[in-house]
Amino acid sequence: MTSSSLFDRVAVAGLRPLRLAGRSLLPIVQGGMGVGISAHRLAGNVAAQGAWGTIASVDLRRHHPDLMARSEGLTDADAKKAAIQQANQEALAREIQAARQIAGGQGLLAVNVMRAVSDYAASVRTALAQGVDALVVGAGLPLDLPELAQDHPQTALVPILSDARGVALLWKKWERKGRLPSAIVIEHPAHAAGHLGAARVADVNDERFSFETVLPAVRQLIRDAGVEGQVPLVAAGGVRRCEDIQHLQSLGADAAQLGTAFAATTECDAHPDFKQVLAGARDDELIEFTSVAGLPARAVRTPWLERYLKAEPRLQAVAQLKQHCTMAFDCLAQCGLRDGLKGWGQFCIDQRLAAALRGDMAKGLFFRGRGALPFGGQIASVRQLLERLLTPGVPLGTPA
Repeated sequence: MTSSSLFDRVAVAGLRPLRLAGRSLLPIVQGGMGVGISAHRLAGNVAAQGAWGTIASVDLRRHHPDLMARSEGLTDADAKKAAIQQANQEALAREIQAARQIAGGQGLLAVNVMRAVSDYAASVRTALAQGVDALVVGAGLPLDLPELAQDHPQTALVPILSDARGVALLWKKWERKGRLPSAIVIEHPAHAAGHLGAARVADVNDERFSFETVLPAVRQLIRDAGVEGQVPLVAAGGVRRCEDIQHLQSLGADAAQLGTAFAATTECDAHPDFKQVLAGARDDELIEFTSVAGLPARAVRTPWLERYLKAEPRLQAVAQLKQHCTMAFDCLAQCGLRDGLKGWGQFCIDQRLAAALRGDMAKGLFFRGRGALPFGGQIASVRQLLERLLTPGVPLGTPA
């Protein structure tokens, strides 16, 4: 089956293609997932099918043993930090190049950079220098992204937001700088995985985040700005079936973003055991908590997370400023553990996500979105997932 037949399915399902950066794409976006979950294999294979694939920029050196080795044995904190940061930028460049080879000029290749990470600006510059098609930024308002990308007018700039108020604020700031978002991802905190677009865990189910509220409101903002049809909206969170995409397009979205479903594919860059943890988890095994980044997060209640949550009140009570980052390279601009922030998480997120990447159930932090997956507990290919998402009438959990 060729990629053209996937576009035939788009038409048969009554869906509209996503148009961005002068391209016609499948109305399906693969979300960025770090540490190392969505790297070159996943993003490249998604793009190769005519969809939007995304590399997550955080700590990609973990896929490159030679880059990991550069900081081994270094005892000087500053030297080790510099070595790790440099290694991660080189890893990002390698991953973009490898993904581009797999994509073969098809689809769209994006890089996701968290605004909350300390090497945010460096990663943006690396992605731009590598000629990536789009930059996606969440986990904070990327108000400075237009300046960082001013020499790259052809690169699509895509912020991730969760409510109309946040979109209006960013829109106003960017408009003053002479650049509008190329597209906007609207994430629903009640359904998405990982870090969520709400201020507190108690807010994730607030009605102001409902797609029925946010999508029409943002559509009106775009209409009032006189650029209707020029800024696509991508709805992220809770998408599992073709009918979900149909509904979102009826509300004003142009495409749907999925993370967990793509993490449970053969092409995902994580260990097979990671994929099985996500595919096998039920909604009653998920939990929301405050991350070390100070943001609400959703993950599988693994043995490590269970132990941590029991100890969290005690850890937060004694939180204090540390002289050095546990991992030496200060991955987050603000870190609850390193900076002694009592209301924030008190664990090393890089260590825990790296353990999940290796499939370590005992030590890993496994981010997952709510809802049964298209193939239930089965691991399918990217192609099979796209076909399923573009085919109406297939019950969730039906084997490939």
